Amino acid sequence: MGLTPAALALIGTTFVAAAVEVVEAFTIVLAMGMTRGWRAAVLGTVVAFAALAAITVVLGVALKDVVSESVLQLVIGTLLLIFGLQWLRKAVLRSAGLKALHDEVATFREGQAAARRAGREVRLGLDWFAFVVSFKGVFLEGLEVVFIVITFGLAASNSETARVENGVWVAALGAVLAAVLVLLVGTIAHRPLSSVPENTMKFAVGLLLSTFGTYWATEGLGYFSPRGESLHWPGAGGDVPWPILGVFLAWLVLARLAVVGLRRLPGVPPPVAPPADAEPAVSGA
Repeated sequence: MGLTPAALALIGTTFVAAAVEVVEAFTIVLAMGMTRGWRAAVLGTVVAFAALAAITVVLGVALKDVVSESVLQLVIGTLLLIFGLQWLRKAVLRSAGLKALHDEVATFREGQAAARRAGREVRLGLDWFAFVVSFKGVFLEGLEVVFIVITFGLAASNSETARVENGVWVAALGAVLAAVLVLLVGTIAHRPLSSVPENTMKFAVGLLLSTFGTYWATEGLGYFSPRGESLHWPGAGGDVPWPILGVFLAWLVLARLAVVGLRRLPGVPPPVAPPADAEPAVSGA
């Protein structure tokens, strides 16, 4: 598998998207491990990763082999647009000061408090509360990454201008690298990764998802044409993806205008970052 520019871009996109979600999942697992015990927390994490991997393989193969190209583009584009607008909305609101910036230290403390309040129930030799919370946290955070990996991977595999062989596996590589890096850094630091610029990363990924979602969903609308073939953007097919760049700039301008407009609303304070030097209150299992 050659690492072409398109493949590197695919890896980079899924890496950033996965890193945001893995940081949030790591905070949950860290709270459970340091408060209730590492065995159940780690096992819950491993089972969640295994379930996410199975979903990626099954959905990736099914969509690739069963669905036509135009339908695939429409489905992929719609999913990416939904995810992208959700990420972009949160990033815009946080940048404008209408939504608090995510604080991993506060999330960690809340997780610890919940773990201390919960009763101790042992099933299959495991602290069931720590296992279930760890599994649920990793699975739910990772499910969004799975859909991003599948949609971006399949789209890259079917692209006419920047085709990537085995796109789903290449996209999955970016997500795996993000998970390994976050877990490695978090294990060494042994604390929530509060210094990660989450909102900036969400803003960037939201722009990318919205851009490609718009691009592919528009092409997929050709399914409803008499011939059922994909539509083609004017200027597509050249060495420079001008249509994609144009859509990206359009979303960027709209997002920045939204931030500026919301900041001018009366009573909106400037966004305040959570303290970078805050030390979480930790306790042994």
